[in-house]
Amino acid sequence: MSGGPTSGGPTTVEINGNRLNVLVLGDDAPGKPVMVVHHGAPGLGSMAEPRVSFAPFADEYRVVVFDARGSGASEGNEPFTHEQWAADVDGLRQWAGAERIVMAGGSYGGFVAMEYAIRYPERVAALVLRDTAADNANQELALRNALASARVTIDRAKLDRIMSGTVRDEADLRDCWAEILPLYDHDLDWARVRERVEQTPYRYATHNFAFAVNQPNYDIKALLPGISCPTLVTVGRHDWITPVECSETIAGLIPDAKLVVFEHSGHSPQLEEAERFQQVVREFLAGVPAYPA
Repeated sequence: MSGGPTSGGPTTVEINGNRLNVLVLGDDAPGKPVMVVHHGAPGLGSMAEPRVSFAPFADEYRVVVFDARGSGASEGNEPFTHEQWAADVDGLRQWAGAERIVMAGGSYGGFVAMEYAIRYPERVAALVLRDTAADNANQELALRNALASARVTIDRAKLDRIMSGTVRDEADLRDCWAEILPLYDHDLDWARVRERVEQTPYRYATHNFAFAVNQPNYDIKALLPGISCPTLVTVGRHDWITPVECSETIAGLIPDAKLVVFEHSGHSPQLEEAERFQQVVREFLAGVPAYPA
């Protein structure tokens, strides 16, 4: 671990022996609390989405967005485990100089956010989850939803490779990603789908580890009742890959968690209903007791 937060563009930070691409949104006014946001889709995701969807919160927080180990522009030293990714979050917390943080994560980033809250409970002031799951039951639900979609006809072989973590290389990951991307948004926009295919940073080894090694045994339901921080669970009504029932399970297991369903969203209410999402998160965080930065 080296250095400290800088304003402006992304910076490279060494955390736990791995160089991460990190950006801090918001000024470093004394006492300003810190929010760390974890992107989804290991090997496909990056800071790009949370940089857009959580930038509005930089007025009240120092918002730390980053490319996780093995994703985006960050270095890819193994292991790509939930334990390691959670440890990297704690390294970023220390680098940011925060005793406690608001931990946010969407989709697979929600897996890591919950893992962090379980492993480092004293470091989490509040937890903000979006379209995620507490076990691997969503895999079967997602498969069923994809094959039943009236929107597109999915190539079953490509769907199986990306869901099982058996893609062959970067080019194959791109092809498989392009196959399932039309399922994600509430309203299909082919121009946006093509743009996302072009802009996605592909890291197939990271993706394969996450879905072939981590996912088959993923189940943290028994640990969720131990999360004691205020928790917000958000989900799009039409999410195909982590359907509403996955979020209902999480909200039912974390004590006093608040569940909000976005009726006009797929997997990304933070983008599809951005104004309402920001309002919901702000109202939730307004009720979180003040904590030191």
